[in-house]
Amino acid sequence: MKSATGRGCARGLAVGALLGLVVYDLSFTASTGRATWLATVVLLTGLAAVLWPVARRPPWFTPQLRTAVPAAFSLACSVGAVLAGRSELLGPGEIVILLTLTFIAVRHCPQRWAVVCGVLDGLALLGLSARYYHSVTDENLLLVTVLGLVLLGSTAGMAGYLRSLDYRRTVAVTETRRAERLAIAADLHDFVAHHVTGILVQSQVARMMATSRPEDLDPVLAGIERAATEALASMRRTVGVLRDAGPDAAGHRPVGDLAAVAELVDGFASPVQKVTLRRDPTLPDDLPHEVQAAAFRVVQEALTNVRRHAADAAEVTVGLRRSGRHLEVTVTDDGHGGAQLPPAAHGGGFGLVGLTERVTALGGELRAGPREGERAGWEVRAVFPAGRF
Repeated sequence: MKSATGRGCARGLAVGALLGLVVYDLSFTASTGRATWLATVVLLTGLAAVLWPVARRPPWFTPQLRTAVPAAFSLACSVGAVLAGRSELLGPGEIVILLTLTFIAVRHCPQRWAVVCGVLDGLALLGLSARYYHSVTDENLLLVTVLGLVLLGSTAGMAGYLRSLDYRRTVAVTETRRAERLAIAADLHDFVAHHVTGILVQSQVARMMATSRPEDLDPVLAGIERAATEALASMRRTVGVLRDAGPDAAGHRPVGDLAAVAELVDGFASPVQKVTLRRDPTLPDDLPHEVQAAAFRVVQEALTNVRRHAADAAEVTVGLRRSGRHLEVTVTDDGHGGAQLPPAAHGGGFGLVGLTERVTALGGELRAGPREGERAGWEVRAVFPAGRF
């Protein structure tokens, strides 16, 4: 509130000072006995270009029009004074207006027009000294010209610097939005791939049980229905976020936590596969959210790979335990690599790549490979720094 009030006071002081300088210019012109209509046109046009409120500015009143027209009037006045051989002292109000218009041209005009309008405003400013070259010495004229060049260069340089900051900010926001959209798309892929893979596996189980154990089909069909519902919900929620992936999008991404791992394990179990969750009872629930989300993704991707590449696994174990100041996540199976899914459902191998990037970004480590020792199967192991326990 205080900041807004301070900006309003500063803006009011600047507007008042500019109006005072314009009144001084008109008063001085009138005191010399010269006609004031031309100076009035130039100054009022410049004031309109500088002070017209943004909210009430018509669409046709573009930055290039605002900066070019007053500069053209001022330059025409200077050329007229030279051709008529009369001396007209320049006023501070017109100088400030032209400097302000130069700033607006360089910072706000479209790229192709910024140079044109900036040069026109600069020529109008430098042309002010030509209005009284008959009445001053060459040394004073050179001094005024050099001073004009310094003011012009400083104003254009500051405007160009701020324009470059605006561009960098726009690029940064665009890249952030793009990265967030890619992350959300990756989340959508992970969730839907997990559920769809489950549907495929359970459909195959249902086909095998249709002739041998038809009385046990209902839990399998219920699992298919649940997986399809969750897949649709994930797509609907994530696509809604993708339509407006802004700064708050990360808070609505379909991420999980350690509590959701238990639900994930329960939903993965099937009549032919037993899944056991072993969670360290000393493991707290208030670990950093990004660590919990990454741990959930490790379990999700590992279970999905079991369905894709180790459909013959009879037992799968998910472990969550503390190891010093680290969280250790393991997913092991006893399969021999018997894949029953169609080749198109095997994936392109990007899941572990994405997991590795996610884990290493948090300062952790990920290992995936055959289980140690003589035991058959596969193990995925991730270790995350989890701060203080």
